[in-house]
Amino acid sequence: MTAILTTALLPRVQAELERLSLDGWLLFDFRGTNAIAGGLLGVEGLASRRMFAWIPRSGTPTAMQHAIEPGPWRHWPKEWNREIYSSWKTLEGTLAKLVKGKRVAMEYSAGDAVPYLDRIPAGVIEMVRAATHQTISARLLGRGANGAERDVFQSENGPAHERR
Repeated sequence: MTAILTTALLPRVQAELERLSLDGWLLFDFRGTNAIAGGLLGVEGLASRRMFAWIPRSGTPTAMQHAIEPGPWRHWPKEWNREIYSSWKTLEGTLAKLVKGKRVAMEYSAGDAVPYLDRIPAGVIEMVRAATHQTISARLLGRGANGAERDVFQSENGPAHERR
């Protein structure tokens, strides 16, 4: 599988993050449970550890890879950052360093309002919220396949990702 997220696509993703006033997009996958992250990252081979990729609104993306599993990151551009973790404590610390105090987009839909996009486990959401102290938004994914803007999270109660 070839990664969709490339150095050529990065400026478009970052422009969308800017437009939405988000500090970055945190991709997460574990054993192929998040097809969105897996497709963007081009995950191949053994992927039995948590995988994160931080795509900042500006600057260089950062991959968080487990020390014993570099294989799934073979398509990650060499000029982009990599953080290696080998323990839960290192994972939490590195993640907190990347997202602390930031508005973060993730494949999360509050109340599972859009189940097709709700790909992040509650424990990961809790870990990210502990570091960000911000609402996690899924609005970045609210674009149609043709690039036309649409908010797929809109309901009669307002955007699902902003409902409490």
